Amino acid sequence: MTPADHPSIARPRIGVLLVNLGTPDAPDARSVRRYLAEFLSDPRVVELPKLLWQPILRGPILMTRPKKSAHAYAQVWRPDGSPLAAITRAQAERLRDAFGPEVMVDWAMRYGTPAIPERLAALKAAGCERILLAPLYPQYCAATTATANDRAFAALAAMRWQPAIRTLPPYYDDPAYIEALRRSVEEELAALDFAPEALIVSFHGMPSRTRALGDPYHCHCLKTARLLGEALGREVTVTFQSRFGRAKWLEPATDAMLAGLPAKGIDRVAIVAPGFAADCIETLEELAIRGRETFLRAGGRDFAYLPCLNDSAACLEMLRTILRTELEGWITRS
Repeated sequence: MTPADHPSIARPRIGVLLVNLGTPDAPDARSVRRYLAEFLSDPRVVELPKLLWQPILRGPILMTRPKKSAHAYAQVWRPDGSPLAAITRAQAERLRDAFGPEVMVDWAMRYGTPAIPERLAALKAAGCERILLAPLYPQYCAATTATANDRAFAALAAMRWQPAIRTLPPYYDDPAYIEALRRSVEEELAALDFAPEALIVSFHGMPSRTRALGDPYHCHCLKTARLLGEALGREVTVTFQSRFGRAKWLEPATDAMLAGLPAKGIDRVAIVAPGFAADCIETLEELAIRGRETFLRAGGRDFAYLPCLNDSAACLEMLRTILRTELEGWITRS
């Protein structure tokens, strides 16, 4: 018999927390400044001594970049908010009943809101004694996967009653992921009114130094692209986008590739960004808008940006597969 003074405890459940990078709360300079201050203060993102980096960040970067970035966000902002947040929320909602009534699926952002500590606390309060952290980064990088896990572990360190934790491994070569990409790309290519002469596979860039320090990101990207090309039965061209600062970054650069292809006689291209689990400013503004402008200005004729997996049927089937694998032993398989 439960003692009269026993605290109320929710029935035991299992949680899945989808995590993506983050986004400002609004497409205005103030919100972007707050977001960038958090994002670019992360030592996993900018690996420079704090005493050297913070004056640069708090000075020229945060005084000039927010206004420019706010304009970019405004071009892709949706009625339901940031594309990245809206799509990640939709992914979580559409997975709500995927693993049975004992499993809760929630979502969070590494930077911005909803924050990882907030959603971990909510899952624990709802009775989740076991939680799968699922950073939605197919290719592992310390600046993405690791920092999301770091933030979660820091929140756990402040909890008296911690849930048991598992983390989703990178899934860059998982057959379910490659199949979802193949299916999505083939459907998008079939809907075009032109035949691309080149298919560019663009990944988010990283400083070359991270590769030298042992980060596997570059290798993971190349393997994803190779497996996707094999699944499609066609050659793909790998590039890296979103360079920042003066350091040497992974190459070839996406913008430089787009600018150079027409001179080589390639004036019809399609581009896809499989490293992003959901469309965001880096895909919708940097690739679909500025990438198109770069290519056409250089003499290109036809350009198509192929959407990310987002909350498509192919994506949800893939997520159900890879998440269920990591939940084995915690849930009863049907």
